[in-house]
Formats: sequence, C-alpha cells, structure tokens
Amino acid sequence: MNDRINMIRQRLAVLNPSELQIEDQSHLHAGHAGAKSGKGHFAITIIAEQFVGKSLLEKHRMVYSALGDAMETDIHAISIKALSPQKE
Repeated sequence: MNDRINMIRQRLAVLNPSELQIEDQSHLHAGHAGAKSGKGHFAITIIAEQFVGKSLLEKHRMVYSALGDAMETDIHAISIKALSPQKE
C-alpha cells in the first residue's frame, strides 16, 4: 500500500469508519496538471456512523476537514462516496 493511501487512512480514522476503501487513481490521470505537480487522484468510499442524518455536502465537508492540509500537499482530486451504515 502506498504512503499516501496510509496517510489518507490515518486522517480519516477520526471519523471512525466501519468501512473505508481508498483507491489510488493517479495512473489514470497521467499528463493531467495535478499529476504533473506530483499530487494524487483518489477514490474514497467511507461508511461511518457520524454521517447519519447528514446531507451529502456535510459528509463531504467532514471528509475534507479530516484530510486537512493533505488537500494542498498530496491530493489533487478525490471522488468521495460517503455513507452512513444504513447506506444513506
């Protein structure tokens, strides 16, 4: 597993996910501006009790907040699928 995936996993641990899948999709963006800068592209699926009753925007904000400055230093783009355990 690459270092960036480990870093993302550690940062998202604050949300106490019951399930967390992180896929590095950087290779799909070769030649893209973000890839040239060395930042990565990731797809994240996260299931957490903390998402119960939250809107899609609130869930995404929670993920971005947990990732913090990694969005500026290591991550160019992320695709987020954030669900509660009830799959809402």
